[in-house]
Amino acid sequence: MRTVFREDHEMFRDMARRFIDREIVPHLHDWEKAGIVPRDVWLKAGAAGLLCSCVPEEYGGAGGDYGHSAVMIEELARVNGTAVGFTTHSEIVANYLVAYGSEEQKQKWLPGMVSGETIGVIAMSEPGAGSDLRSMRTTARREGDEYVINGQKTFITNGGNADLVVAAVKLDPASKNLTLICVEVDRPGFSKGRLLEKVGLKGQDTAELFFDEVRVPVSNRLAEENEGFNYLFHQLAWERLIIAIRSAQSIDTLLEETIAYTRERKAFGKAILDYQNTRFKLADAKAQATMLRVFVDHCLAQALASELSADVAAMAKLVGSEMQGKLLDEFLQLHGGYGFMSEYKISRAWVDARVARIYGGTSEIMKEIIGRSL
Repeated sequence: MRTVFREDHEMFRDMARRFIDREIVPHLHDWEKAGIVPRDVWLKAGAAGLLCSCVPEEYGGAGGDYGHSAVMIEELARVNGTAVGFTTHSEIVANYLVAYGSEEQKQKWLPGMVSGETIGVIAMSEPGAGSDLRSMRTTARREGDEYVINGQKTFITNGGNADLVVAAVKLDPASKNLTLICVEVDRPGFSKGRLLEKVGLKGQDTAELFFDEVRVPVSNRLAEENEGFNYLFHQLAWERLIIAIRSAQSIDTLLEETIAYTRERKAFGKAILDYQNTRFKLADAKAQATMLRVFVDHCLAQALASELSADVAAMAKLVGSEMQGKLLDEFLQLHGGYGFMSEYKISRAWVDARVARIYGGTSEIMKEIIGRSL
């Protein structure tokens, strides 16, 4: 029995599950073909109260906590709803605005994000500068009451649908200090590149973003100049736990579906589950999945108490993403040839899981963070 969730969290889960099963699951295949999710889905999710659950009520949100966030993350993972970029929008971009935004910025952007009218993205990664944030080259020079931004960002989740970009930039190209600036996509000089073709996450509108002498008012800056890296660092623990939460739920869901498949599928006159090799593989997966679930719930409890540390979050992300890749590969093998068919959830989840060891900081970066704490 999981104890990290309260009754209001489970009520929220029921609402989220009904919405996802009705408005998302029937369309996932079409969205994967199109490479993007229609904007009306965002508006429906906003109207249902499923976006930005941690945003305070005075800005249109529900005033929830990370428990509500985790519920939404889990319910999307349950159906392998990787096409839908709600998590980046609600749990990363909105959190930056809540934590570091001015009152004017919160009033200006958060209500639209809650309703789904304004889709937010975080723009950190650049060509040649993935996990190494301090080596990014996008710059902003100050001219009077404006910043003028130049540079390029890549691998941006929700990039195709984006309305508001929280961009990490350097005020001094020679410095390692970062500054966060909000950029509305209708500003002259800003443009979106093509939607990137990926191995997995095919329904997710991942794009490049370009800044060519883009002028924004100084009032668009989030908090202080040159403090962006510290802001990013403080938020990354939760962002990495998000990946661990998704991994744990993906494993749990696909384990149950694999058990059901091997119970029904027969080979050489008996169910695949009746073979000792199958039972041993699934028993081992169950043991590992249970251990991961307990640890991830422990981390979530720490996050709810504002006690989650960077090294523990890195452990959760590292172990969760690596375990997801390993176990989903085992589950696909137990499906045999059908596991390689896209109509089966296991095949799509297996492909989509590969990026979990890369984004949010690679597994190697997680090991470095953990190593520094030894």
